[in-house]
Amino acid sequence: MPTERFTFAGHDGHELAARLDLPEGPHLATALFAHCFTCSKDIPAARRIAARLAGAGIAVLRFDFTGLGHSGGEFENTSFASNVADLELAAAALAARGMAPGLMIGHSLGGAAVLAAAGAIDSVRAVVTIGAPFDPGHVTHNFAGALERIETEGAAEVQLGGRAIRIGQGFVEDVRAERLGPKIEGLGRALLVMHAPRDAAVGIENAAEIFKVAKHPKSFVTLDGADHLVTNPEDAEYAAEVIAAWATRYLDLRAPAPPPGAPEGVVRVSEADPDGFLQDVNAGPSHHMLADEPEAYGGTDRGMSPYGFLAAGLGACTSMTIRMYARRKRWPLDHVSVDVCHDKVHAQDADSRGTAKADRFLRVIRLEGDLDEDQRARLMEIADRCPVHRTLEQSAVVETRAG
Repeated sequence: MPTERFTFAGHDGHELAARLDLPEGPHLATALFAHCFTCSKDIPAARRIAARLAGAGIAVLRFDFTGLGHSGGEFENTSFASNVADLELAAAALAARGMAPGLMIGHSLGGAAVLAAAGAIDSVRAVVTIGAPFDPGHVTHNFAGALERIETEGAAEVQLGGRAIRIGQGFVEDVRAERLGPKIEGLGRALLVMHAPRDAAVGIENAAEIFKVAKHPKSFVTLDGADHLVTNPEDAEYAAEVIAAWATRYLDLRAPAPPPGAPEGVVRVSEADPDGFLQDVNAGPSHHMLADEPEAYGGTDRGMSPYGFLAAGLGACTSMTIRMYARRKRWPLDHVSVDVCHDKVHAQDADSRGTAKADRFLRVIRLEGDLDEDQRARLMEIADRCPVHRTLEQSAVVETRAG
């Protein structure tokens, strides 16, 4: 995943540090990600979600709010309203590059911020919240005994996530005064609410309140077993997959022109998990799949194996070829299904040296309909004319070039 360093001026003029995660293939849409309270753009959940969305053709901008991470300014002088302003400025910076965001994603207090900001950003068509509070003032419970010192001294140091953060009185007053209900009700964008039932930091009742107030179109997805920070990689990847699939209903994902010499486009395979074998498979702008290996062979079994894809190609081509012939002949074929098995085990593929191996595909074809015996026999013959079948039976040349 190509990543570009990105800076823009925040609400108080300080430079805010951002990362723009770009698709390796065609750029179909842009998302703006707002991280959790006092977190940074580099929190693992943000990185993983951005990577998976980039694999689906959606560029993602994630940035450090004022006074956090690598951004300038003092967090002590910020407020909820200033976070919302920073989001609006981030969207404007993207728009200036011709990448106006169509999707906004907010995690925890960042989710509350995107709910407050999205209505003012014309390009946004869809909003996602992850573990977001319905009442932004909810975050003040993290300040424990420091609230009194903040009120009397104007600011105080608070230990959050194992590090010291200075919180100002303005921030406390701002989040307490914020009322998201009317902004959610008037959002005018598709909304996906994601929350973990066992979230100990922001209870699931917050998701219920957001969902209840929001107008349609709205969706709710539970992140079973996840914690508030979505630290488990599988939970983050699941969230990203759901977001990518859901967002396609609301974003204008325009298909790019096919590359020269490839009228059907290019199938791009990108590694999604360098510690295992999970792969993102993108066939043009509209089709995204996962490839993997079974757990017994070091994978995580979250997608079909390479031989599974090969068998699927044979089965699909066989079914299409039979249907095309029956349709042309106007024969009463009601339904066709094809089962394909490949009997070479994965372990044998690890080392191709030594005795040559043969691949065997077993294809079982079921034809349903009021067909006579001659018609059935002819359709079984036509199955052997499937182009993928012919490629497998004959030969193919694979040319490899450095990209």
